[in-house]
Amino acid sequence: MGQDQPQFSAVMLHPRYWLLWLALGVCWLIARMPYPWLMALGRGVGALFQAFAKERKRIAAINLQMCFPALSEAERSQLLRRNMREMGVGFIELLMAWFRPRARLENLLTVEGLEHIQALGEQGAIVVTRHTCSVQLSVILATMYHPFAGMYRRHKNPVLEYVQRRARQRMDPCRVVAFERKEVRTMLRFLRQGAKVLYAPDQDYGIKQGVWARFFGVPAATVTATSRFAKLGRAKVLVMDFERLPEGRGYRLVFEAPLADFPSDDETADVQRLNDIFEAQVRRAPETYLWVHRRFKTRPAGEPKPYGKKRKRRR
Repeated sequence: MGQDQPQFSAVMLHPRYWLLWLALGVCWLIARMPYPWLMALGRGVGALFQAFAKERKRIAAINLQMCFPALSEAERSQLLRRNMREMGVGFIELLMAWFRPRARLENLLTVEGLEHIQALGEQGAIVVTRHTCSVQLSVILATMYHPFAGMYRRHKNPVLEYVQRRARQRMDPCRVVAFERKEVRTMLRFLRQGAKVLYAPDQDYGIKQGVWARFFGVPAATVTATSRFAKLGRAKVLVMDFERLPEGRGYRLVFEAPLADFPSDDETADVQRLNDIFEAQVRRAPETYLWVHRRFKTRPAGEPKPYGKKRKRRR
């Protein structure tokens, strides 16, 4: 198992990218600030999200209304403000994931359940996780302790593509693998070779690629890929959880034992099982979930679109 490393190109030195390189240099410096300063800065960025990210804020508000109907309007508004703050902190954590030295990341992290990964030996495994505001940091931190493979979305900008690939593989560049989301055959090959693949199946990719399964009591189009990949790749399935500890004490990364009887002969039951696990995780800290994603954009026949029509970008 292996992959070509991200290659620097002279094209990236073109003047059109100079401002971007300057911004990345500033981000590199920010990532080295003391951790309490970074959290305070993240909350400040969150205030900007609250003020200016109107469309994302609207989507999050709709999701919270659908998933927490028992809360009062005031309680949901407070949760929305906390979520926008977490979005800001998550942006700063992205900079940490890309640029903070490994030793300074390790000092912030407590890891539990790593023995479940190690006990698999040469057995391939899919490690499923949910999309939180800190998902990029959780992925990078996980690769410090095992050479996980993982999907990512290729960036059209060559500088950002180079930086994000380099960041994803920087903890163990010879063994950590990043491949595009459409490279399913690559994923299956790695699984059969014994790779451990990080995968987050909790987004809406349409009903053609999934089934209806309830998430917070709401029917949600949910991909069946986890079960299919596990069967075709002859892989086990584990759940990873990640949380930011209170009072600036860093982070907790947990690997659960392999799911028993998974995959089963019922893909819908498998999907519902994962949704239930993710929902339980979200309920412990609902403000940290990525509510700005259109999780319920696909609806059963006859149901209205909760977000309305997608707004076209101005050219």
